[in-house]
This record gives sequence, structure tokens and C-alpha cells, in this order.
Amino acid sequence: MPRSNSCSAAPVRAGRRAWRRTRGVGAVVGATLLALVLSSCVTNNEGLIPVADNVHVDRVDEIAADLPREVAASGRLIAGTNVPYAPNEFKDEAGNIVGFDVDLLNAVGKVLGLTVDYKQADFDKIIPAVQAGTYTMGMSSFTDSKEREESVDFVTYYRAGIQWAQRTGEPVDPNNACGLRVGVQTTTTEDIDEVPAKSEACVAAGRPPIKKVKFDSQDDVANALILGRVDALSADSPVTAYAIKRSGGRMEAAGEVFDSAPYGWPLVKGSPLAPVLQRAMQYLIDGGQYQQIADNWGVGSGTITQSQINGAAG
Repeated sequence: MPRSNSCSAAPVRAGRRAWRRTRGVGAVVGATLLALVLSSCVTNNEGLIPVADNVHVDRVDEIAADLPREVAASGRLIAGTNVPYAPNEFKDEAGNIVGFDVDLLNAVGKVLGLTVDYKQADFDKIIPAVQAGTYTMGMSSFTDSKEREESVDFVTYYRAGIQWAQRTGEPVDPNNACGLRVGVQTTTTEDIDEVPAKSEACVAAGRPPIKKVKFDSQDDVANALILGRVDALSADSPVTAYAIKRSGGRMEAAGEVFDSAPYGWPLVKGSPLAPVLQRAMQYLIDGGQYQQIADNWGVGSGTITQSQINGAAG
């Protein structure tokens, strides 16, 4: 379906970086209330960073004291990342890498008295570069999976899944959406696997199929929902949460997050840095800074209460 003439967006890639998911292409939602009022649309703007109070984090000597000697001596963590994937990691208008993941890892760095040096790379090359010692770690919304744990260790920091959204006050049940129009971003798992499986179940039960409506960008999916061109949208939970936060109250969650799995930072197998990062992450969880950072980016629903080393389900 074509984009409304009153809306425009610069396309960037999106799609959940989970082991079992197909990465998509398209724009991730960023909207201003002014744009919504003037055009009733969500428009992508990578310069749109949440306006929030800075989260205060101090160095914690008893945790930093356990850093591997070479990391402590360098004074930095070198993190491989792949952008854009808003709101987790993407570039602002000045070209700086920003996002929820970035704010969180920067906070971990403060606990350890380290700065974080972000290096861009192809997503599929980050773990091999970690294994080779090129990067200290990866930071790119990696899903911690049992298969990946055979190659690297993970320190978990979030849980992401699939989340539907609806227009505010117009309820949709993701488990009972037969006959409805559901917007998805093309080539994502929602397009390839999730919505088709639900539609097939509808047909098998003698009910009308779901009318899947595909868009090249996630902002077009959100615009279609706001403008009534679809009845609901399905996307990865952080992306949906970010879209809702930027929608000026015109969208809300439909149902709960499902098919969730942990995000983790990959490190070389057996790295002595992993337990130190885990302790720093847990410090931020227990102190509330972690939740504040997540809430600033509108992704607070996926926060965890316990960081783990290798937390993939069996």
C-alpha cells in the first residue's frame, strides 16, 4: 500500500537480530507529536532522541577491581555493533551511535570505570570478530541461543519477543485475529513465519484468513495502523514499544509479548570479563538505573531482574 502523500521517511534497515529470525529491511519508527498532529502520521527521524534526565552512575571499585588486567589497563571496552536498529542502536543526525543498548552499555562502562568504543561491522561478522579478539564484545541486540553459546558466552540484559499493537481503544486479540488486516514489515519473521502461521490456523478452523499487509518500512506499518489501513501491526517487541512511545497516544499494545528470548552481549568463550560484566549489569538492575534507561527509550516492558551468563532456554 503506498505511503500517504503527507508522510515521508528516510528508509533504514530494521528487523530483530534473533538467531531464529530473518532480518528485515526498512525504517524504524521515530515520530514527533507535532508530526502526528499535522499529518496523523509517524515519520522516521533518527535524530529524535528521548528527552530524559541523565541517569547517574558512579564507578564501583569492588566490581572494577575484578576486571581482567589487560582490559583495565586499556581503559575501554571495544564493542562491535551493527546499525541501524532503533531504538536499540542507531545513529543520530550528527552520526553518533545512540540507543537503548548504547545507554545501557555506557552505564556498565561507568560502573567499571571504562569508556566504550563502538565499532561498526556487518552483523554476521561481529561474533567471529569477538572470537578473534578484534572486539572485546558484541553489542547488537544478539539473542542468546544454545547454538550460539557453543561459540561464545553471553551476558544477558533484556528479553525481546513479538508484540502486536492496535489503535488506542480499538482492541485486537493477536490470538483471535482471523479476517483482520495485520501490517508487517517485509522479510521479518512476522511476515515470513508468525502471521502466516496464525492465518493458516484460522483457515484450518474454517475461519477467514488474516489479511497480511506488507510494507517495506516499519514506519509505513505504523502509519497504516494510525490511518486505519490495517487493524493491527505485528513487530519485534522493542520496535513496537518504540512506535507506541512515539505515536502520541494513538497506538497501544495489543496483548502481551510472546515468543520471547534473552538478548545478550557476546564475549569470547570462557572470558574472565563475562562475570565482571554480569555483576555490573546486576548492579544497575538492583539500583534502578537499568529500568530508568529502558523506560527512557520506551522499552521497559522487556527488562529482566537477573542478569545471567548464558541464559538461553534449553
